[in-house]
Amino acid sequence: MGGLREVVEPFVASGPAGVAIRTRIKQLTPEDEKVLRLVGAYLGALASKDLKARCADGLEHSTETWAARKRALTPVTSSRWAGAITKASHDQWALSRRCQLAHIQSLEAGVATIAHRLAQPVGQKGSKNTPGGYRSRQEWFAKSRRLHVLEDRLEGERSDRQAGSVHVVRGGKRLARTRHHLEAAQLTEAGWRERWECERWFLQADGESGKRYGNETLRVTPEGRLSIKLPTPLKDLANAPHGRYLLTGTVRFIHRRTEWADRVEANRAVAYRISYDPARNRWYVTASWQTPPTRIIPLESALADGVIAVDTNADHLAAWRLDVHGNPIGHPRHFFYDLSGTADHRDAQVRHALTRLLHWAKACGVAAIAVEDLDFTAEKTREKHGRRKRFRQLISGMPTGRLRARLSSMADAIGIAVIAVDPAYTSKWGAQHWQKPLTSKNRTTTRHDAAAVAIGRRAQGHRIRRRTAPPPQHQSDAVGHRTAQAPSGVPGREGPRPRIPGPRTRSVGAGCGANAGNQNAQHRSGRSAEHGSWQQDPLPLSP
Repeated sequence: MGGLREVVEPFVASGPAGVAIRTRIKQLTPEDEKVLRLVGAYLGALASKDLKARCADGLEHSTETWAARKRALTPVTSSRWAGAITKASHDQWALSRRCQLAHIQSLEAGVATIAHRLAQPVGQKGSKNTPGGYRSRQEWFAKSRRLHVLEDRLEGERSDRQAGSVHVVRGGKRLARTRHHLEAAQLTEAGWRERWECERWFLQADGESGKRYGNETLRVTPEGRLSIKLPTPLKDLANAPHGRYLLTGTVRFIHRRTEWADRVEANRAVAYRISYDPARNRWYVTASWQTPPTRIIPLESALADGVIAVDTNADHLAAWRLDVHGNPIGHPRHFFYDLSGTADHRDAQVRHALTRLLHWAKACGVAAIAVEDLDFTAEKTREKHGRRKRFRQLISGMPTGRLRARLSSMADAIGIAVIAVDPAYTSKWGAQHWQKPLTSKNRTTTRHDAAAVAIGRRAQGHRIRRRTAPPPQHQSDAVGHRTAQAPSGVPGREGPRPRIPGPRTRSVGAGCGANAGNQNAQHRSGRSAEHGSWQQDPLPLSP
């Protein structure tokens, strides 16, 4: 047991910090689309220049430099558009810094792994915790060259981080690289150019409490009318007072419509973002706002009615319901999803699987769902798993972050707690202790189902292993107590079993007799009933 790592205690995950809903803008006229394109392109060019200025500031950024950038943007836009652009640039720079740190940590892990394996003899087998040497001299030579490449990259990233320099691409690095592989992406140059320009538009603004409908820049009324505060050079396009353009198209939110309407009517802050999908030729608007932190219920209260344990896999969720004692109830359930295709398709698949899971949990009357606290950030590098390319692709394709965010948000909306469990050894110990006992003629228990049971028992504070087998000497207590769950200090462990209603056999009823549970009244070896005082009646002297 000395080689096992310490298992972290389970905890109730916190709920979401905000809400985002999206809907389509319908019935737009050509004039509306023209205005949206002009405003988005104009503000997008200003946002690109401001982001360049923010990246040039680096670690020298301060409130004074932020205010200076905002003052420079105000005459050519407006004070609110200038605030939205500068805040978006600052958030983008901060996100890039976090990604830079994660990349440095990944490079450090790769360099350490390669250096360790290069120091081992060629063909040296590794242990369970540490890798061995490389298989051949050719592989050793190739990895030695890769070590120098990674060390150069690591040195460059460390220098950039120390200097506060980040590399950002407005519109996305992936889309920028697609320009050189249009044939593989099945895109024409004109089609790619349109997508690139749309991604670089800027049509978003944060809300402000106390202002009309919660946003002065992008405003949506409770009736669904969307209007835009035009920048100063484009005020000639206004069709409403105070330099605003009122779109002909209407907006109707379906999901969380009541919450959105309550905020808008109370003039509470709501942020909006307008986007365009060139493939579908559709315009969308996304509304978002912050929510107060939900009160986290105690772990004992969440587990009062049992738990539904979930094992996350690459293509499905394996779930099983457990009672308060950690025993599986009923049959396991599988919720499948397909993670191929576009990002929207993958997101819809995950959302659909989680919806079915939560509906089942609600129908069972369970107030908690136990899931593994998965994070494969340091577990999917090519240096850690070497030739196991399919395994790296498997864990890279698992939507751990998106699934965790989706589950916490959706579960919080219906009042179900999410319990995060340490994933250490759940698959191994679950298969060892639960897969075979839970398999019958009518049910085949998979390794993932057994892992779900292990996850649920760990969330409840029970040991993953099952009750130990009875001792060999006639199932008695001669070599120790029968179960690991009933140690010597448990009161009543030697007492009679509770009476089971109904007859046990055809002739004798269950629990019959006044002394059915009294061991001393039974004629057994070592009992006081056998050695008690008694007197035999005298034999008759005459017939």
